[in-house]
Amino acid sequence: MKKYNVGIIGYGWAATAHIAAINSTKQGQVTAVYSSRPLDATQVSLAHGGQIKPYQNLDAMLADPSLHVVDITSYPSQHRNHAVAAAQAGKHIILEKPMANSPQEVREIVAAATAHGVRGCVCFEARFSSQFQVTKAVVDEGLLGRLHYGEIDYYHGIGPWYGQFRWNTQKKDGGSALLTAGCHAMDALLMVMGSEVESVSSISTKSSSDIFKPYEYDTSSVTILRFANGAIGKSAAIVDCLQPYYFHTHLVGSEGSLLDNKFHSQKLNADRSHWSELSMKMLDSGDVSDHPYAAQFQTFFDALDENRDMPLTSFKEASRTFDVIFAADASAAQGGTCIHLTT
Repeated sequence: MKKYNVGIIGYGWAATAHIAAINSTKQGQVTAVYSSRPLDATQVSLAHGGQIKPYQNLDAMLADPSLHVVDITSYPSQHRNHAVAAAQAGKHIILEKPMANSPQEVREIVAAATAHGVRGCVCFEARFSSQFQVTKAVVDEGLLGRLHYGEIDYYHGIGPWYGQFRWNTQKKDGGSALLTAGCHAMDALLMVMGSEVESVSSISTKSSSDIFKPYEYDTSSVTILRFANGAIGKSAAIVDCLQPYYFHTHLVGSEGSLLDNKFHSQKLNADRSHWSELSMKMLDSGDVSDHPYAAQFQTFFDALDENRDMPLTSFKEASRTFDVIFAADASAAQGGTCIHLTT
């Protein structure tokens, strides 16, 4: 038997990817699923392997003493209530992005987890991708020197052809271009730049295409950041584009630069007129089945074994990213006003 029985809240597209990833870890197994619609226990169990008990009553699932972890893949507008309830039930928490739709809700989730002694994992899984594990290693090895500029941008047209579109168009659950998807790029930028954010300024707009007309909020935004160490950065969140998925990365430092899967470093005495290529799997798909959840969830369960917060995507770490995102959205709502973040 594995160590951690996991109950899933919400049985949609993301949940199916989470279940496979959890079951692939050494310690985790999904044994329960809560959904607002009735599910057949035999069908769900056969679909994912093992014995999975379906619930239509969330309180009943959270009261199950055999569950150790709750994985929340419900609508973003439900995240705060579901996460607080899970914490109050003493369950550790895996939480899909965004953590919640407001700074206050994020604070309440973190406070509930702290009060009840449970650990959290936020699905900023890009940090565990091959692309950003390699990128961060290049930075940490000093091959780029001291970074003074970085831009990481998210381009993914979330239209009617994409499952998330059904609810993503609503302000209630989509929130903003940054909250709904661009948060991955912003989070990756904060990870590689390695300094606290001092201030942000953001502006936003939306496509005139009829395809994206149902959106209740601006679907393109760009944010300029100033970091406490003097570096600057930029992050675009574009969910109304008509192009292949693209996670653009460009870092510039005192010893070299990195562009997606290419880099140049003076420390290697390389030819400055040519890029050197890095071996990495690029983030090139919005399909949840391609996301590096397995590596992230393995890290989470390993941290639970050691009774410590997980590295990279704990509640504490992720909440700092959301502080920046909410400040950026506030700036965009005010037409680009510079907002200073307090530490």
